[in-house]
Amino acid sequence: MATEYQAEIDALRKVFEQITLVTNPEDLKSRIAALTEESAAPDLWNDQAKAQEVTSKLSHAQSELEKLKKLQSRLEDLETLLEMAEEEAPKDPESAAELYADLDKALKLTHDELAELQIQTLLSGKYDERFAVVTIRSGAGGVDAADWALMLQRMYLRWAERHGYRTKVLDTSYAEEAGIKSTTFEVDAPYAYGTLSVEAGTHRLVRISPFDNQGRRQTSFAAVEVIPLIEQTDHIDIPESDIRIDVFRSSGPGGQSVNTTDSAVRITHLPTGIVVSMQDEKSQIQNRAAAMRVLQSRLLLLKQEEEAKEKKELAGDIKASWGDQMRSYVLQPYQMVKDLRTGFEAGNPDAVFDGDIDGFIDAGIRWRATGEKAGDHAQS
Repeated sequence: MATEYQAEIDALRKVFEQITLVTNPEDLKSRIAALTEESAAPDLWNDQAKAQEVTSKLSHAQSELEKLKKLQSRLEDLETLLEMAEEEAPKDPESAAELYADLDKALKLTHDELAELQIQTLLSGKYDERFAVVTIRSGAGGVDAADWALMLQRMYLRWAERHGYRTKVLDTSYAEEAGIKSTTFEVDAPYAYGTLSVEAGTHRLVRISPFDNQGRRQTSFAAVEVIPLIEQTDHIDIPESDIRIDVFRSSGPGGQSVNTTDSAVRITHLPTGIVVSMQDEKSQIQNRAAAMRVLQSRLLLLKQEEEAKEKKELAGDIKASWGDQMRSYVLQPYQMVKDLRTGFEAGNPDAVFDGDIDGFIDAGIRWRATGEKAGDHAQS
């Protein structure tokens, strides 16, 4: 028995070592120190959005480090429990049995906590650590679909609430009879995008329609789109090597000082080909400064356009109709929620609608990272 327990503890310790290689506790400590310093800046709250981002990242990093410390301590406790049980076994079998029972509970708890941390190590995409913007649109199914979109919005907001994540509804378009045509909301938490991105797709609901006088079964669809919240930048750094500056004599009215000196400035941004000319100011220095401001504005606009295009590509094309669904929520003739990609399922739709979707999300992240299905695993 002791050998089997030791093998299980060794396996958990190996998983923990793999997690620490990815999460890097020393790097976490450095990040916490930097964020702590940043959060102490007296002018931090002059920009509330930036302040909330910094404090959220700091809280998340501190929480992750605390989890690693707690797990390391728990693994050491497992070893101690096993040693105590082995010592008691020959002289007091009853006490040994109690210790082995405590060890079983501790092993399960440690396994579950390690599995939760392991999920985050799989979130290594370019935007995974960003906040998320979720859009839900009603699809085929008429008024039932509009009601279904509203149910999904509540499900995700409740999920965020369970985890203590801040949310902000940005836009909602209400349907005429009931429910919503669409809604967009933010989930402001580190790794919210990486976590929720596996929820993108078409969600299908089968139930007895509350809007049908004859009580017939209705199938409704809604599309969930998840994109990363691109960090806003109000300044573009332009390396000197990326620009060519030409000076020339101003033309047009302006008096002798304007027309007889090389005060006009033309700046060409070599990577994009954007050209900005400025000759309204009296001095070359003033014109150069004004031209740089205009160039920065144009590059910022270009960056935002590229980010918008990238967001659209990340969101994908979600149709919200037959043959396109990724998860089914069935309330009639039986009760079951099943993810068609991972095989993960739950037999309590009410709990799922109340935000209990971590099992689906975790299975989705593992499936995306490894291609492995969860199998027909039921969640009560």
